[in-house]
Amino acid sequence: MRHSRGIATGAALAATALALTALPSIAGAVTPPPTDTPAKTAAGTALTAEALRAAEEMPAGALKAMQRDFGITAEQARERVASEYRAGKIAPVLAKDLAGDFAGAWTTGDTSTLVVATTDPAQAPAITEAGARAKVVEHTMGELEAAKARLDRAAEKNSTTAAPVWYVDVRTNSVVVHASDTAKARAFAEAAGADSDLVRVVKSAEKPRPLYDLRGGDAYYINGSGRCSVGFAVTKGSQQGFVTAGHCGRTGSSTTGYNRAAQGTFQGSSFPGNDYAWVATNSNWTATPYVKGSGGANVTVAGSTQATVGASICRSGSTTGWHCGTIQQHNTSVTYPEGTITGVTRTSVCAEPGDSGGSYISGNQAQGVTSGGSGNCRTGGTTYHQPVNEILSAYGLTLKR
Repeated sequence: MRHSRGIATGAALAATALALTALPSIAGAVTPPPTDTPAKTAAGTALTAEALRAAEEMPAGALKAMQRDFGITAEQARERVASEYRAGKIAPVLAKDLAGDFAGAWTTGDTSTLVVATTDPAQAPAITEAGARAKVVEHTMGELEAAKARLDRAAEKNSTTAAPVWYVDVRTNSVVVHASDTAKARAFAEAAGADSDLVRVVKSAEKPRPLYDLRGGDAYYINGSGRCSVGFAVTKGSQQGFVTAGHCGRTGSSTTGYNRAAQGTFQGSSFPGNDYAWVATNSNWTATPYVKGSGGANVTVAGSTQATVGASICRSGSTTGWHCGTIQQHNTSVTYPEGTITGVTRTSVCAEPGDSGGSYISGNQAQGVTSGGSGNCRTGGTTYHQPVNEILSAYGLTLKR
């Protein structure tokens, strides 16, 4: 279905071009249209201030880790965070307005320029006016997600260990399947009934696994033995607790804290299919808006706005400390030896055993909890996290902030 109407004619998006000009060293390249109204100017100023504030309030540990892992200065790191924050606000509004023609959004380049894809060439000028770069593609997001859903359903009945990872890749406008055996991957896609024009098979040696021995933030122990990590502190009414990975424990499992003191009980757990859980703690434990940062410093979490594909993201883990990378894809499906999980986010952040269940943060926004991955922090790796907003919604929890 094609749409001929303009995109987001209200102040919320038209003002984004103004926001870009206020930060010329970030993305400078978009000039505001000459017909800006006072309302648009006000909204643009507000968005600029909000983005700058998010950048200035970056946790010190995350800032240092970005400098190290991206090889950039502190100023460049803040500029990137501000630009990505703004993109995170703009992208969902454009997606809603484009409706059936929307084909994904991502940030790219040193300036984290927002790119928005559409199947309708007539919408490209309006996307540009809204402050993003337009890309006209063949397939809508709906078509790509439908193809991925076919693979998800097929994985419930077929082994996919030879093709353990698949996702919608908005940057290539395709569904990508990572496989050690490309022939088996193609057979899997064909059996799923996925359109061959939409699926791209990539040769990969990746063998994802749950990181049972991983933690990001403080450690906790399950039933007196296995160890995982606290993700983010949460509340449910007056009850306090935390979210973590589902593969760490089943409903009813008991936990002790980093100090081996009695801590809590798993109230809900989902794995495979998903990889999330939440633990209700006893009155000796108090929820705080912190995760353990670089050098043990507290990192304050201010919210949980999901960052865009291409955005920077950092992970906290007791084994490897703070490490940063970028968001590669959202809504990824991964097959572990125990089964397939769907809806996780794929990142270029490394991890090693000891980091499971821990925290992913973009700027000061909570993103998710460590699920699994491959590789290590000496040679590099790939990790997957369960988005925190899905966990909060599934169990009716509130992020402590």
